Amino acid sequence: MVKAIRVHEFGGPEVLKWENVEIGEPKEGEIKVKNKAIGLNFIDIYYRKGVYKPPTMPFTPGMEAVGVVTAVGPGLAESRKVGVYVAYAGGPMGAYAEEQILPAEKVVVVPSAVDPVTAASFMLKGMTAWFLVRECFKVEPGYTILVHAAAGGVGSLLCQWANSLGATVIGTVSTKEKAAQAKEDGCHHVILYKEEDFVTCVNEITSGKGVDVVYDSVGKDTFQGSLACLKLRGYMVSFGQSSGTPDPVPLSALAAKALFLTRPSLMQYTVTRDQLEQAAAEVFDRFTAGALRVRVNHTYPLSQAAQAHADLENRKTSGSIVLIPDGS
Repeated sequence: MVKAIRVHEFGGPEVLKWENVEIGEPKEGEIKVKNKAIGLNFIDIYYRKGVYKPPTMPFTPGMEAVGVVTAVGPGLAESRKVGVYVAYAGGPMGAYAEEQILPAEKVVVVPSAVDPVTAASFMLKGMTAWFLVRECFKVEPGYTILVHAAAGGVGSLLCQWANSLGATVIGTVSTKEKAAQAKEDGCHHVILYKEEDFVTCVNEITSGKGVDVVYDSVGKDTFQGSLACLKLRGYMVSFGQSSGTPDPVPLSALAAKALFLTRPSLMQYTVTRDQLEQAAAEVFDRFTAGALRVRVNHTYPLSQAAQAHADLENRKTSGSIVLIPDGS
């Protein structure tokens, strides 16, 4: 038996229960991993609330973890041997556990230069930033982009990556402290959305032209304003909904400026093993080369996941949040 966070009903952070679970042994093509660090992501909150539906109830949340291989099923390559540190991000769900069984094809080996806590803080977020700026919409020199929640886990990496590609980066944040962080992370312009109307600010910054692309993980509170910030034939990339599901958008709302609208997720860009390895390699390479700075601003014991969820939802955090299994 191992300890894990379990969810028996949808709701607030209080539904996260610290319980004993039986995980068994790895079958063919599987490995057992003793988790050392677990990334907390907003998608975990969506599943906890029931915005996204888990495959079963009860369930163990979590889409990202780093740990050491403790057992392997038959027929696996040498790279998945006992003692190797591996990471996974994006599925299967179940990372909020001291140990878990994973499909070997879903994990990547963690470079020796990257410690587990750091790796767990940026695997999912880093690959999300990768597909947003390199695959979903290719950011190029001279583009102007708008990033909501610029001081968040994904936002921080997204701003750094876009800046390094030669884009002018505009970010929105809630506090002056987060504004300072966003500046350090490559934002050329930072908007305090609680004090300023971000649409008006973007209009002023771009001299009325608008931005090439908006990366919006906030959802309901920013969606209509994000559309208003786009230039002719601009791209609206809605990849989260921390404030709630946006209201439906009629096609006529896109027609005036011939806008493009997409709602992607990382899992659609790492379908094959080759795609997963490409994404992970680019993220690890940029980190080890110093091109990406990761901010592990908050760590919590895994048993206190409920408090971590509450703090993230109440916007008391910035950068990445990592859960540490008790005893690790």
